Amino acid sequence: MAHVIIVGGGMSGLSLAWYLKNMSRGWEITILEADSRVGGKAWTEKRDGFVIERGVNGVLDNKPSTLELAAALGLRPLRSNDSSRIRYVVRNGCLARLPASPGQFLSSPVLSWWGKLRLLCEPFIPPGQADIDESLADFARRRLGDEAYRYLIDPMASGIYAGNPERLSLKACFPRIHELEMEYGSLIRAMIKLQAKAKKSGREGPSAGPSGVLTSFEGGMEDLVSVLRNALEDEITTNAKVQSVERSSDGWQVELEGGDSLSCSHLVLSLPAYEAARIIRGESPHLFRLFSFFEYPPIAVCAFGIKRDLIENSLNGFGFLTPFCESRRVLGALWDSSVFINRAPNGYHLIRCLMGGMRNRHILEMQDRQIMDLALCELKELLGLKAEPAFGLVFRWERAIPQYHVGHFSLLEEIRKELSTLPNLFIRCNWVGGVSLNDCIANSKTMAQRMVSGNFSIRF
Repeated sequence: MAHVIIVGGGMSGLSLAWYLKNMSRGWEITILEADSRVGGKAWTEKRDGFVIERGVNGVLDNKPSTLELAAALGLRPLRSNDSSRIRYVVRNGCLARLPASPGQFLSSPVLSWWGKLRLLCEPFIPPGQADIDESLADFARRRLGDEAYRYLIDPMASGIYAGNPERLSLKACFPRIHELEMEYGSLIRAMIKLQAKAKKSGREGPSAGPSGVLTSFEGGMEDLVSVLRNALEDEITTNAKVQSVERSSDGWQVELEGGDSLSCSHLVLSLPAYEAARIIRGESPHLFRLFSFFEYPPIAVCAFGIKRDLIENSLNGFGFLTPFCESRRVLGALWDSSVFINRAPNGYHLIRCLMGGMRNRHILEMQDRQIMDLALCELKELLGLKAEPAFGLVFRWERAIPQYHVGHFSLLEEIRKELSTLPNLFIRCNWVGGVSLNDCIANSKTMAQRMVSGNFSIRF
């Protein structure tokens, strides 16, 4: 009988274990989590009637993986309010609403008339070369122009990856955009044709904003963690930090800090790349070197509970992002109490500011009060905050989001080659296959299907 050890109890590891448990017949499954809790960055804090996300605040329903898993676990989704479709970027120190239609685009202050004219030239720009791993910044400047890059694409990259678009790989981070350019030769032409196809079939076509509706759960993303933890209670061991792994005659040997040792037939590394590098170093120095190439920027999340009458802005929307060229001290802010019901008590707003990222890697060297003061200064300038909030919290992520830099696919190919020499070793985490929770859960389901069917040719 197979015994699978999954090292890491984040959402990738938990969902993989759940799928394996439900697909396999009698397999023994063990999750080893170094921390005292499971769930990784799906982590909800509750305080005085506020429901505060330390990390991920929901999933888009345009990809079904997370909501299908939630439904199988008996968990009802919570759909975001309609106002969450309204999004802003900072332009010249003010909030400018992002256009969601051609009419809004023409009247939007996000781009100057020169910037709009340059963007409208996009259908006449020849497509790039399919085999070139182009940075997001180079792609955006080439197709859309410098101004559109600075005020549309740069803040999007900061909001999703907290990354530097000069280094992020277009193909790896936004593969659908690359596919549309290759297929249609133009993003605008692709949108027009796809909208026409959708209209014929009675569906809603693509828009300039994110597709899908943001969805969470009544008690926050922790609800999903809780039901998975309960379903896998017998398989989870917390406070179990792995020190090293090595091959054995019948599989793998896993050494824990403190001296305990476990054996298994199949081993899954479902933890951050830097931790995977640490435990694999003795067995495979080459994988250690490859895993060490992945970078993770630090992020500080500042959460504030604020009385409604202390902010001039109505906060009717999702929040705002700040382009790097605006030289602000926050990456953006999420107006959580406007996005989901019951995130704050009556008469209060809940706002989370994101700070740090690849271009501000010293943020966590500051004290909590200093970080909060920087964020509050931004809220005073941009939202008209008139007094101190009722409370403020700082959540620190020293290594937050894995960066898919130019060369990402070449790096994965090297990892794939090395894994082929190590029987029954797998990787299932967000540094391969997509950083979103939807991607992680979809990839866990696919991996479970392959493992149960005996298809071990693809290891991540």
